[in-house]
Amino acid sequence: MQPVGLSPQEYARYARHLSLPEVGVDGQTRLKSSSVLLVGAGGLGSPLGMYLAAAGVGRLGLVDFDQVDASNLQRQVIHGSKDVGRSKTVSAAETLADINPHVQVDCYETAFTSSNALQIADPYQLIIDGTDNFPTRYLVNDVCVIQGKPNCYGSIFRFEGQASVFSFDGGPCYRCLYPQPPPPGAVPSCAEGGVLGVLPGVIGMIQAIEAIKVLLGIGDNLSGRLLLFDALDMRFREMRVKRDPACPVCGDAPSITQLIDYQQFCGTPAAARGAGKSEPQSPWDLQPQDLKQRIDAAATFTLLDVRQPHEFEICNLQGTLIPLHELPQRHGELPRDVEIIVHCKMGGRSAKAVQWLRDQGYENVFNLRGGINAWSKEIDQEFPTY
Repeated sequence: MQPVGLSPQEYARYARHLSLPEVGVDGQTRLKSSSVLLVGAGGLGSPLGMYLAAAGVGRLGLVDFDQVDASNLQRQVIHGSKDVGRSKTVSAAETLADINPHVQVDCYETAFTSSNALQIADPYQLIIDGTDNFPTRYLVNDVCVIQGKPNCYGSIFRFEGQASVFSFDGGPCYRCLYPQPPPPGAVPSCAEGGVLGVLPGVIGMIQAIEAIKVLLGIGDNLSGRLLLFDALDMRFREMRVKRDPACPVCGDAPSITQLIDYQQFCGTPAAARGAGKSEPQSPWDLQPQDLKQRIDAAATFTLLDVRQPHEFEICNLQGTLIPLHELPQRHGELPRDVEIIVHCKMGGRSAKAVQWLRDQGYENVFNLRGGINAWSKEIDQEFPTY
């Protein structure tokens, strides 16, 4: 007689799990009855979704409002070349259905916001943070604390990653570790700073392992510990994280008992499609069309590129290269009697440069809104981006 809750096909599929005393039939049946919400179907969400589906987690929710871009394919392995331009949730759901047709996949093609987060998260017993921006990261944390659900956290940048389990069994939450977000622009996005393609695979699989352990109630999970991974040195480190009794969310006398305006809390512009990826606006913005008009009219101006030399080698608008960190030492190379238009990749670093130059008395300085990415999209579609 086959075990209750598992079909003959599932019995064969999960044979290696059933052979583990820590899992067995009861554990696999528990996984089948489990539900997990993945916030983000990108770099971290890819290995998370694929391995949780393969493991037999019965219900997976996918939240993402983005479309697959060619630049995603270097690390977001749940999508393929055929999926460029398609919805990430739809693309991911198709891949997961192929990996394991016994898993129910719910798609939420929307931003995860203060107005819908509690409703979306309600049917799931565990939430996994696969986000790439601070407003959503704090939102996921507070949803987990308010609803009493574990938060399997992960983050990546360049060659480094972090993982932990927050809001679990009386342990700390994300705000115990990071009470306040960094100032806007202090931490470059992955689009600006880059990320090693295989890094989200490592961190995402660690998150998946932690989620399975929590669901099965086995092992020693990362609650109260922050795992730090450096891919360049191939080194794992660990630091202890204690629950803060004064934490405004999970503390002894919490002051935050409902979701707040996380965009305002993190000091970023209001959410829109692509929120968390757009760069801070400058009051001295110029649009790409404004730059094109100046070029077409052969106007006199200085085009200042504040990216790094290796970025300049990838593509450039033939401007003057002074990396942002060198600007305090080299700004004397710039004219004060000629208009200066500053650009970077996406507009964030150049906005900082414009503000700094104006603080030094440069009056005729402007920021190319959206950087060379916007130039490529709006003016010259043949111009390479990265």
